Amino acid sequence: MAITHNLGFPRIGAKRELKFALEAYWNGKSSREDLQKIGTTLRERNWQAQDQLDWVPVGDFSFYDQVLDLSFTLGNIPERVRGFHGDTLDNYFRVARGRSNSEAEEHVHCCGGVAAGEMTKWFDTNYHYIVPEFERETQFKLDASRLLGQIREAQSLGVRAKPVIVGPVTYLAIGKSKDESDRLDLLPRLLDVYAELLNVLAKEGIEWVQIDEPILVTELDARWKHAFDVAYHQLKACPVKLLVASYFGSLGANAWLAANLPVAGLHIDAINSKDELQSFLDLVPSFKVISLGVINGRNVWKTDLNRTLDWLEPIAKKLGERLWLAPSCSLLHVPVDLASEQKLDPEVKSWLAFAVQKLEELQTLARALNHGRESVREALEQNGKAIVSRKNSKRVHNPDVQAALARVDASYGERKSGYTHRAAVQSAYLKLPKYPTTTIGSFPQTSGIRQARSRFKAGELDEAGYREAMHAEIAYGIREQEHLGLDVLVHGEAERNDMVEYFGEQLEGYAFSQFGWVQSYGSRCVKPPILFGDIQRPKAMTVEWIGYAQSLTKKPVKGMLTGPVTMLNWSFVRDDQPRADTCRQLALAIREEVLDLEKSGVKIIQIDEAALREGLPLRKSQWQAYLDWAVDAFRITANGVADETQIHTHMCYSEFNDILPAIARMDADVITIEASRSGMELLDAFEHFRYPNEIGPGVYDIHSPNIPTQESIVQRIRNAESKVPAERLWVNPDCGLKTRKWDEVIPALANLVAAAQELRKAS
Repeated sequence: MAITHNLGFPRIGAKRELKFALEAYWNGKSSREDLQKIGTTLRERNWQAQDQLDWVPVGDFSFYDQVLDLSFTLGNIPERVRGFHGDTLDNYFRVARGRSNSEAEEHVHCCGGVAAGEMTKWFDTNYHYIVPEFERETQFKLDASRLLGQIREAQSLGVRAKPVIVGPVTYLAIGKSKDESDRLDLLPRLLDVYAELLNVLAKEGIEWVQIDEPILVTELDARWKHAFDVAYHQLKACPVKLLVASYFGSLGANAWLAANLPVAGLHIDAINSKDELQSFLDLVPSFKVISLGVINGRNVWKTDLNRTLDWLEPIAKKLGERLWLAPSCSLLHVPVDLASEQKLDPEVKSWLAFAVQKLEELQTLARALNHGRESVREALEQNGKAIVSRKNSKRVHNPDVQAALARVDASYGERKSGYTHRAAVQSAYLKLPKYPTTTIGSFPQTSGIRQARSRFKAGELDEAGYREAMHAEIAYGIREQEHLGLDVLVHGEAERNDMVEYFGEQLEGYAFSQFGWVQSYGSRCVKPPILFGDIQRPKAMTVEWIGYAQSLTKKPVKGMLTGPVTMLNWSFVRDDQPRADTCRQLALAIREEVLDLEKSGVKIIQIDEAALREGLPLRKSQWQAYLDWAVDAFRITANGVADETQIHTHMCYSEFNDILPAIARMDADVITIEASRSGMELLDAFEHFRYPNEIGPGVYDIHSPNIPTQESIVQRIRNAESKVPAERLWVNPDCGLKTRKWDEVIPALANLVAAAQELRKAS
């Protein structure tokens, strides 16, 4: 009998209950008890949604981030937050975002908060985790209270709990050494605490523990492979069964290592490794449980259940009770429940499965294996009809788009002149000062903006009234920027609900959910659009808004667009053609918008590629193929303009040092990047790679409410000058400001402008 389980469930709630509870607590509008109560409710609701499973994940719920949870469980807490007023939860939020809630911070002598932990992407997803910090003398001390509390809650409700934790080797691999010490030197003392934790779990009656080791799908050198052997040979003595889970890719060269780890079970991402599955199964000892991820936990398309059963049935016959079935990875990366969608296009909706529906698919597969296909005949028939409907739909394929792609040649990706010539032309035209100041694009999405958008969507506000409201917000933003003295202005994106969804709504080939929210980090949720068909731009998308902003000022206003690679990586993308082809379709559509902006008189156009690095394959041997088509797509989008038009791009919260040659090949005139949370570490690579164009290293961490001082900004730019010539430096925040409040943004930008002025006087 095949066993069913899940690796993790969305924690935010079907209506983003966790987001609103967190923000109310941080703002002092609700109590800690209120926040804890919401957490209890969401956990119970999540377990109920999984009650048909044989094993249910526990510990996957988090108030901010599962990696930060583990850091606190292991006692790996940065020195800078120790000794503050408040308890563990206060310090937890201080590491996550620089401060806890309003009441707790009233008692902190500095009141401005502390430096938040560095944040970066979880492998190749749009989920951000708080990077563990290590030093040579780092010590670990177990605090299992959070996990034990959730286990006891689950057990009291009759849940067959399978605790979930990040594995010790992955934990070290995804962290950073603050003093350049070797992280692997910490493994022995780290394993002592893991062993202590597993023994504590055994005393709670736990039988199975899921230990996530996703770095098994990356390229590992001999030292990291040896670390796996050391770790699991020590942990095998613990009186619980360990299920080591890999996901986001195939094991590749690590297959033998994984198959021979001394653990009771292994989880394999069968969505990404089906071709290697049979050879892997031949390596696995006959006593081990094999969990197969047979439902895609990263995308929203229905599983072809009949086709899956065709290859799964022989494996089930071979493995018998050793076979477990699960989604490929945690369902954290998909929305909660398709049943909530009442306005989604019915045909497209029939092709989709969110987290709840994916678990229903899992149960259908298990019943078919355990009791025969006839026992689920109706479900299989309905599924088959949906699969055929999508495959044959005329809405998916557009001959005009295919013809346009066929006309693309190398000239689409080439600027008229090289950067040196363009820079001189742009300097003469724009007449910007040294250390030009700008922001990344968005300004606070105020309650007034959200209310106007909500009323407009509900039909309570007509289009003229909505435009008037948005124009008022844009005008306010322009006035504030002029008053602050910024050099290059933005219109603030008041009219945009999301940097991807906004554009997707105006392109053919996209569909949109009402409640398809996915956690990006902390309380930040995104609603990825659903890219189901060929992409076409029916009309201009941003020209009127940027034109209105430019009419209010003599200073240049940037046109703001989202690039094709980010549109691709932050959407739920069709899986019936290569991603490169879909990206090229997006590039052509956005290129049309770039040219329309230029025609309207906009001379600075920013094309954000925040997700460029996120799409990198997890194995370096596959990077070049991805970077070739991703960079080419950006160049198709950007490079049809005249020399006078300055192209900017922005990238945030990823490590870029190892792909700088590809970024340089994008040939944007100005690139802005996140740098403040990493202490400007991202600029270290510029000591060895002479980046040819202009750079704006972010000097203001917009994901924290802390306001940077003028002195700190000056120091960060001084640090940047040691790697990048001053004449090629811009001064800007890390990212857009939509999640901040105006009373935070204005003083922060005032300090940013004052810092630039100080630098100019000193130069």
